[in-house]
Amino acid sequence: MSTELPPVAPEVLAEAVENLTARLRKKLDAATESCAAGATSVADGSVTIAFGEDALVTLRPGPAGTVTEAGQATCSCLLAPRCLHRAAALGAAPLADTVPVQPPAEQPAPEPPAEPAPAVPTDPVPALTEAQLGAAAALWHAAAEALAAGATAGGAVVQAELLRAAHTARLAGLPRAEAAALRVVRGLRAARERRAAQRLGALTGAFRELLHTAGLLASGAADPVLTGTARRAYAPGGSLQVHGLCREPVLSATGYGGVVTHLLAPDGSRYSVSDVRPGGLARARGAGSASVALGGATLDHAGLARGGLRIVGATVSAEGRLGAGRGVRATPLRGTPWTEQPAAPLFARPAAEAVAELLADPEAAESALLGCDVTVVGAAGEHLLVREDRPDAPLLRLLPAHPHPELPHTANLRRIAAYPGLRIRVLGRPDLDRAATLRPLAVGPVPGAPYTLRLPGEWLGRADLGYDRLQGIQFPPQAEAPGAVPAAEGPDPLADSPLWRVRRLLETGVAGGRRAVAEAARGTEPVASYGPLRRAGLSAAADLSAALAAEADRRPRDAFGRLTDPSPDGYAWAWLAAATHLAAAERSLVAASWAAVPNGAASTSR
Repeated sequence: MSTELPPVAPEVLAEAVENLTARLRKKLDAATESCAAGATSVADGSVTIAFGEDALVTLRPGPAGTVTEAGQATCSCLLAPRCLHRAAALGAAPLADTVPVQPPAEQPAPEPPAEPAPAVPTDPVPALTEAQLGAAAALWHAAAEALAAGATAGGAVVQAELLRAAHTARLAGLPRAEAAALRVVRGLRAARERRAAQRLGALTGAFRELLHTAGLLASGAADPVLTGTARRAYAPGGSLQVHGLCREPVLSATGYGGVVTHLLAPDGSRYSVSDVRPGGLARARGAGSASVALGGATLDHAGLARGGLRIVGATVSAEGRLGAGRGVRATPLRGTPWTEQPAAPLFARPAAEAVAELLADPEAAESALLGCDVTVVGAAGEHLLVREDRPDAPLLRLLPAHPHPELPHTANLRRIAAYPGLRIRVLGRPDLDRAATLRPLAVGPVPGAPYTLRLPGEWLGRADLGYDRLQGIQFPPQAEAPGAVPAAEGPDPLADSPLWRVRRLLETGVAGGRRAVAEAARGTEPVASYGPLRRAGLSAAADLSAALAAEADRRPRDAFGRLTDPSPDGYAWAWLAAATHLAAAERSLVAASWAAVPNGAASTSR
């Protein structure tokens, strides 16, 4: 079994690639692909990678298990440290998350780098500095070059340019732009490695976020939301009283694993306690019952999810994460069921209203939870179909919050699907990229319903789908099931819309670059491509798609065949305009999919 390479700080990798000659850069991708298999662990915690008989690269991670300095990566060849072997070894290692900017005592367990938390600033920014403007312009240029190249050509050199620009943005005080760049680099890596979990749509969204942020900052926009704040900067939170909602396993493709326990205060404010460290699946499974490292509390995460804490001297991050500083003191509280305060209001409002608010505030949507009472319809492919218990409600699709087969989400949903007519209370995270889709984290019985879950008393009326495995005894006898549940599904406004043509054009550009967009446009008649969009009233989408295709194919040359305008800026702006319009249009369609259906449509087929 091959040894896993330690995570590497982005700036260390960027510097190693920048120091290579042009000739060596051309060989970097091939060298990177083959070197991880030859890694060997050393007794002192180092990892060595052999390149033939003449070169041996040694990675010596620091106390946190990460290579954060150039001197921690050495090579025995004569060209070191400006050698291909060292750069390839660093490029094969996973990217480390950026170091939190805060005192060590205030740092909880680090989050997985694949899922960076959104940066929500609190202090207004009067104007951008010259350093910030320059960093944003450099990041825009690197992002535009990467987009023009596409994932197929976005190898180590392109990624290093993005990492170098991201590090400059970080030093200039633009953490949101840096985080967006790191998401793009990780997406490019996953796409080139053909990881099963990588979706081209996710990489497309990452490019849209990066170009949007960098482009506006480079133009001088001083919106605090664009600049962001340092991730996980904790501030005093005073005294708090929080009650558990549920536990959620965290599993990252970069080897991190753990748990996040979601909490709710009496005033409705959301908080969380996390325990995420390197360890992968084994740690994600075990952390659900690990002790809570917060103010000397004697609870584990299973107890906290069904209990509560009274905290004195709390420290809280901008996204509601509770810190474990020296002055924090915590006392366990009695747990409260979902039918009581503060959780009861989560299930009192129509889901469509909650989703509409989230779509209007994408920053809040990152960590929002939605509750509703539903009736099980049955399985439909990978979905569990349910209908919200309110008049004229559309069908909702439940998908596993974490699809890993070793986590019980999928198995639990399959068991629930075997009981049509079952009424359950669901708490989950709405998937705002899909029509009427919810990813449940926990379920419970509907108060007063005869055909519902029958959970043990110690579970306090809810089951964490990522940790608790539902058994047959916890379901009512199927003989008591009500009559047949109408299964006909109403129209899917997102799937039925011709906007898929715009999405395919954008994803073609992300996968194959500018040239792929130009070739795709040449191969189809404009009427065939954009006619359905115009007939559906989506003329703006048609115009933006046509402009993108035209810009992709615009390569003016002089009499000697040389490009007269090699800049990718025009293409990047055209791509961003189409992507931004598509995102807004799809948000409107997703909101419509959650809304009430016309009378009779819930029980008739399309």
